[in-house]
Amino acid sequence: MKPCFALAILLTAIFPWPVAAQDYHGFDRRAFGAGEQDRALDAVRGGRHVPLASVIAQIGMRTPGRQLNTTLGDMNGRGAYFVTWQTPDNRVIIFIVDAQSGQIIGRQGG
Repeated sequence: MKPCFALAILLTAIFPWPVAAQDYHGFDRRAFGAGEQDRALDAVRGGRHVPLASVIAQIGMRTPGRQLNTTLGDMNGRGAYFVTWQTPDNRVIIFIVDAQSGQIIGRQGG
């Protein structure tokens, strides 16, 4: 593992990405409140969720582009990352990733 990538994963685990709430029908998503970031970080530290950096790296390997936003919510009773991604041709895709396994379980747009 390259040192820069390892550092990025560590920093993401320590300092979660900023998030913004948006309404996507069919998903329970709420903005991080005062204690939400702490609970999300505890889930990563406790091994219940994969680090966001690894999710972003996985999406980046499959789909060229960049992360615009990420929120943590619920999909079918399980924690899920909702990653808003912009492709080089300016399409916007929302990847839905199982927070526990890190597997992409859905996508919208694009």
